[in-house]
Amino acid sequence: MNERSRILLWIREFNPKQVFTWQLAKTLAMGQGLAGLICGTAITSQFLASNFHVNTPMLQSFLNYLLLTVTYTTMLLCRTGDGNFLQILKRRWWKYLLLGLVDVEANYTVVKAYQYTTITSIQLLDCFVIPVLMGLSWWILKARYRLIHSVAVCICLLGVGAMVGADLLAGRDQGSTSNILLGDGLVLLSASLYAVSNVCQEYTVKNLSRVEFLGMVGLFGTIISTIQMVILEHNEIPAIQWSWEVELLFAAYALCMYALYSFMPIVIKLSSATSVNLSLLTADLFGLFCGIFLFHYNFSGLYIVSLVVILIGFVAFNAVPTPTAATDSSPSSSPAATCEEGCSENPVDAQELQPTEDRRKRSTSGPEQSYGSTELGTRM
Repeated sequence: MNERSRILLWIREFNPKQVFTWQLAKTLAMGQGLAGLICGTAITSQFLASNFHVNTPMLQSFLNYLLLTVTYTTMLLCRTGDGNFLQILKRRWWKYLLLGLVDVEANYTVVKAYQYTTITSIQLLDCFVIPVLMGLSWWILKARYRLIHSVAVCICLLGVGAMVGADLLAGRDQGSTSNILLGDGLVLLSASLYAVSNVCQEYTVKNLSRVEFLGMVGLFGTIISTIQMVILEHNEIPAIQWSWEVELLFAAYALCMYALYSFMPIVIKLSSATSVNLSLLTADLFGLFCGIFLFHYNFSGLYIVSLVVILIGFVAFNAVPTPTAATDSSPSSSPAATCEEGCSENPVDAQELQPTEDRRKRSTSGPEQSYGSTELGTRM
């Protein structure tokens, strides 16, 4: 049966009760919760940059990685048996080092892009994470997408286009134009890094454990962000004028990022990295809606249209399960060898974590942006 026949058969046999399930509602709600956390990181970053002139994105990232280390790396240290901390380091330390490097640089490069190009360009090019993510999922996770999934992605991207159009009509095409080519290249690099880290996150949480992923990313992310912070922000950090408002904003940012990193693996395990990133496309809209009240942005009805279109695309993407190459019938979100938290029963030696390894979490931070954008980033 070819793809067209499958779609026609699916339309004829369409049953709303089979599509609009509790599983879909839970996935949608959790995905929008992640988008809300990204919005929180964007708003706190904007307040730090605009009201208090704090320009330390690496310090903000460091606080998040430190919280992950204190929580999840400590949990790994308390483990006994085959999945203990020392055995994880012995088997896969260099892979988690690469994953931590990818995660840190994915966030940093998109923040850096705001110095060279416009917000509109970043919003559009940041969507590059979706096709890269689908390609890597096809190659590494053996996901086999159908035509309906490609159509659903196109619908979501149309929603992003409507949002960008609303920005242009409102005259909000802000940002620098000092080196547009460099800025756009940094956005594409960031999107690619987010895609790599998201795919590796999906593989890890579905085949190893969420605690292992967060503990090791927190550990190596803390080390890498500390080195980068000392090199890049040794002048900015001493210049911070500390007050209770600044401390509260730093704490709010760190907690939002910590919650984003903690809950994203749960949502990815429930669905897939591609599905989560489609859901996170609404994070920009949440930031805009908050900006209407906090920063007096102009409202446009196209923002509502954009939100509805993105959600329609998300529902369409999740309406049909994504088969894998191994079974061609089971959803990629339910692999045969999924371990529970803390479980070490998995084919670790035969099926190690891929060497190149999370937005989207998808969050950006820093003084260059005028409102939030999605990985991590995020897109983690």
